Amino acid sequence: MTDIATNFFIDSRVLIWMKNALCQGESSLFFAPFAERPEARVRREAKAKEICADCEVQVDCKQYARDNRELGFWGGESEAERATAGFAPTTPIIGRRQVAADRAAAALAAAAAAGR
Repeated sequence: MTDIATNFFIDSRVLIWMKNALCQGESSLFFAPFAERPEARVRREAKAKEICADCEVQVDCKQYARDNRELGFWGGESEAERATAGFAPTTPIIGRRQVAADRAAAALAAAAAAGR
């Protein structure tokens, strides 16, 4: 019989790079709150992307998220970006989130182009 509890342990090599991540203590930027509006998601993920861009463990983080089909923003990638790359989290809500995020991004881009 397989020990199910072993699936919940994190490999110690993962903990090493996680300790060096710039996002520590910033979970509100990297994981969506309940019922987040699409426009808020676009803004939140843009801030998260800025933090990831300067992070020394971005590559490890991104690979971890892809390997584990994580939710949230990891290694400079949103859930939607990972899904597009073939690493979708295993949850049915992702498709609806992507449609909403695409609409929000288009609306923000149009507003910026119009100078609002």
